[in-house]
Amino acid sequence: MRPVAARPGCILLAAMKLYLNKMRGAGPAPVRLPAKSIVRGFLGALLAIGTVAYLAASSGTPLVLGSFGASCVLLFSFPDNPFSQPRNVIGGHFVSSLAGLLFLAVFGSAWWSTALALASAIALMHVTRTVHPPAGSNPVIIMLTSPTWDFLVRPTLLGAVILVAVALVFNNTAKQTQYPRYWI
Repeated sequence: MRPVAARPGCILLAAMKLYLNKMRGAGPAPVRLPAKSIVRGFLGALLAIGTVAYLAASSGTPLVLGSFGASCVLLFSFPDNPFSQPRNVIGGHFVSSLAGLLFLAVFGSAWWSTALALASAIALMHVTRTVHPPAGSNPVIIMLTSPTWDFLVRPTLLGAVILVAVALVFNNTAKQTQYPRYWI
């Protein structure tokens, strides 16, 4: 007896079922951080963004960047994470803003240049070993606002350096925390 050939529709349905099952997730959500860690994350972010915003307001120099909020999540709630290290925070923001500014200068602000700038920023962060996920939004911010080249220094570089400086002081006040884990 010859085996019955599988119908293409059944094969497609089975493949789709396997694919959709991947979207169910592989396990439970992570446990909540201890209350002490939540409070430290709150206080660190308050101090860091407060410092950047105060210096910006008092000096008239733009130092605040939307992606810095997400940087604070990493710096003060997960200071041991590789994405939270000074090299990644400062370098990631710098490289991503540079990519955004280059694409803006060469191609202007269009949907496709925004996509290319973001993808290039991600690739450059990997190549330079400075991956910092919040910095991925910098090229998008740049394409939406069309800033000048000064954006690379203010707010990007100066703001990121201030965040890291606050993290250095604040994160090392806890006995169990040593920040950074590495510089280079």
